[in-house]
Amino acid sequence: MVESQKINEFIPNLMKYTHKDYLNSKYMTQLQNGIAKEFGMIAYYIEDIYKQFFIDTATWGLSVYEKELGLQSNSSLSYEERREIIKAKLRGAGTATKQMIKDTAEAFSGGQVEIIEHSNKYYIEIHFIGTIGIPKNMKSFENMINEIIPAHLGYNFKFRFITWGMMKDASLIWNDLTTKTWEQARTLNLESGE
Repeated sequence: MVESQKINEFIPNLMKYTHKDYLNSKYMTQLQNGIAKEFGMIAYYIEDIYKQFFIDTATWGLSVYEKELGLQSNSSLSYEERREIIKAKLRGAGTATKQMIKDTAEAFSGGQVEIIEHSNKYYIEIHFIGTIGIPKNMKSFENMINEIIPAHLGYNFKFRFITWGMMKDASLIWNDLTTKTWEQARTLNLESGE
């Protein structure tokens, strides 16, 4: 049903190209409408195929990207989560550098990330400073990190959460939080009040 509604957006009005003598012809109207539906389907499928060439708009084509990159397709994930994994894998190709790990983490979190190296202790810290709370799809990010960093390096994550002091500084009072869970409260966007 949804697909047929989308196809309808591509159906042209061929009657406007028909000679005026045929405008009131039931036969010509049915013929032109049938041809227009075929043109609409063709245009829709051309557009759909075109979208598969780009990770940000691909849907059914994501499985092709995953296969090419050696990733396991997981249809239980949303398209956005699958796109994050694909982008991270593309960014994570090659030698594991601080910048490459940073780019990969930012692809998953959608925010700024800082990498702190502790070379003498053989581990890195990944600070998610551009997002509040634990980013979605964290398990997939951990799997990606395990693939790209050398086996002798350990890692840990640091996340930002809202503190009571920050809520006080934002002039929030207890009544502002009565409709929120603790998880919602500690990941509030204080700039927008949400």
